[in-house]
Amino acid sequence: MARIPIAIYGAGGFAREVAWLIETINQTEEQYQLVGFVDDNPKLGGQFINDIPVLNLEDLLMRYPESRVVGGIGNPQTRQMLMEKVGQTGLMFETLIHPRTERSRWIEYGEGIVICAGNILTTNIKLGNHVQINLDCTIGHDVIMGDYTTLAPGVHVSGWVHFGKRAYVGTGAVIINGTSEVPLVIGDDVVIGAGACVTKSVEAGLTVVGVPARPLEKK
Repeated sequence: MARIPIAIYGAGGFAREVAWLIETINQTEEQYQLVGFVDDNPKLGGQFINDIPVLNLEDLLMRYPESRVVGGIGNPQTRQMLMEKVGQTGLMFETLIHPRTERSRWIEYGEGIVICAGNILTTNIKLGNHVQINLDCTIGHDVIMGDYTTLAPGVHVSGWVHFGKRAYVGTGAVIINGTSEVPLVIGDDVVIGAGACVTKSVEAGLTVVGVPARPLEKK
């Protein structure tokens, strides 16, 4: 069976972690040929990072026109901009799920999702396009994660939590449950600080920190 050519958009720390994720998936079943990192920085062009070449998008289109692409950028807004750029080229996206992920069959997946090692996803969960779930997170029942939602390592999301688009949840944060009648809602472009405990809904665009989480005061 021919391997699927795949490229990672980005060449930073998380992109290298995604490369490791691909390597791990291949150890279980040889699925992918990692053709390179894609980066817009001309200084990186032609270099190798962890033995993987760095290309620009034009190089990828010319050399690997059948390649799939996955986002290797942690920032949700930047990732959206780059994935929309890729989408305009006609290239397809790939979803990557670490073999050491515990998950039920009652999960809906968008495109371009990245789920790293050690995660647990329970039941009746909806994941939007280009969601990223980093190491060792837990996601409870009836959670909805909008496009480009990003969980840093060690995040715990209880049941009936609904995320808007481009929400970012920092390392070790905890979000308590809502209910079927009143889900706890995390609005578009919300940032939840590392170690925060979110006990109620958060309006779009806010940054919340602390235990319990409160909006960050602007200086």
